[in-house]
Amino acid sequence: RRVDRVVIRFAGDSGDGMQLTGDRFTSETASFGNDLSTLPNFPAEIRAPAGTLPGVSSFQLHFADHDILTPGDAPNVLVAMNPAALKANIADVPRGAEIIVNTDEFTKRPMAKVGYETSPLEDGSLSAYNIHPVPLTTLTVEALKDFGLSRKEAERSKNMFALGLLSWMYHRPTEGTENFLRQKFAKKPDIAEANIVAFRAGWNFGETTEDFAVSYEVAPA
Repeated sequence: RRVDRVVIRFAGDSGDGMQLTGDRFTSETASFGNDLSTLPNFPAEIRAPAGTLPGVSSFQLHFADHDILTPGDAPNVLVAMNPAALKANIADVPRGAEIIVNTDEFTKRPMAKVGYETSPLEDGSLSAYNIHPVPLTTLTVEALKDFGLSRKEAERSKNMFALGLLSWMYHRPTEGTENFLRQKFAKKPDIAEANIVAFRAGWNFGETTEDFAVSYEVAPA
């Protein structure tokens, strides 16, 4: 489907790498030739406890096939890595928008931390949106099972899985991100390779899953 502009917001815990994810998506979008504007939103330097509302970090990117001047008001796509990210950002998301949710984080404790008594994914409170429930953590750990990483280390690459999925959805180039990861983790080639595998797994997930029937094209400006 061709669209003339899109606003995407990546949101998660401070440790989820949302700034890096947004940054990479921005670089790919710039190399593709879209006009763009970004709005990184960092939490305070003193990190709030994981999974709480003050600890949410987000990165918003507006890109288009024409000149744009603002990072956008309302995200067409929200990527929520945990219940806190969903709760902190849902008020900005217009009806009918797409929300990609990491279902692995929607367990009792993380939901209780932000005041969800029932799962918003199941109680009908999100019926106005196009919800895409994706077990991001599980899929990432599964993709990296041959690397011999601890579960915690493997989970760290889930932001790259999310980036791969969105790169598929919006036809972003991928070579730049793969090269970037090889340079960033030059001293730890196994970590670089794990991130690249997670990134590709996200892309392939978009390609093969029935849940994402539509991909979008935003022509260069």
